[in-house]
Amino acid sequence: MDYQWHWAIFGELSPDGVRPYWQTLADGLGWTLATALAGWVMALALGFAIGALRTLPSPLWRRLGTAYVELFRNIPLLVQMFLWYFVVPEVLPVTLGERVKAMPNAPFVTAVVCLGFFTSARVAVQVTAGIEALAGGQRLAALALGLDLRQTYRHVLLPLALRIIMPPLTSEFLNIIKNSSVALTIGLIELTASARALQEFSFQVFEAFAAATVIYVLLNLLVTAAMHRLERRLALPGTLGGR
Repeated sequence: MDYQWHWAIFGELSPDGVRPYWQTLADGLGWTLATALAGWVMALALGFAIGALRTLPSPLWRRLGTAYVELFRNIPLLVQMFLWYFVVPEVLPVTLGERVKAMPNAPFVTAVVCLGFFTSARVAVQVTAGIEALAGGQRLAALALGLDLRQTYRHVLLPLALRIIMPPLTSEFLNIIKNSSVALTIGLIELTASARALQEFSFQVFEAFAAATVIYVLLNLLVTAAMHRLERRLALPGTLGGR
């Protein structure tokens, strides 16, 4: 293969003549982190609520929670991204739809909402599994102490379930970082889109995507280490993680 490697490309100015290519990648990384973190906060809030809903005594609430999970978990992420960006503004009332389309950071907001709903369905499954993995006596003991059902979930079941599901939550956090790359399809210039722009302007395909790959790997390694540290801090003494 006759390919001219040019790693110095990252120090050269981009076509706008204002910033070097490495800064283009850095800006893309910033949007990736902002999108993933905002989506993760939304996914955790919705995921814990829906996951708890699926374990309530009421069959109606359990069915509603399950319907939510099946809806957002079984539609491909790319399809959901297009639906949120292109379809939802059109089916809203005209005035509201125009406001949504006129938002200054519409691709960013859309990506956060889409990733939040998509990932929350997956988090909800983990939360449900964590609650159901607890001994049934935990709920009964809390109720016997005088806590109502809401307090039982808030102070007993959800904190204990969180400790159980930390490893799968780490995987979901890594997934939302990687899934943020789908947002390039609606115009968000995150890390993958920045690498793509770099290769289109400079024709240095391998350098651009090699840099993006290294950044993704290093970022995910840092997240894994941080989540592992958090997992050990949250582990109960005397358990396998707490020692």
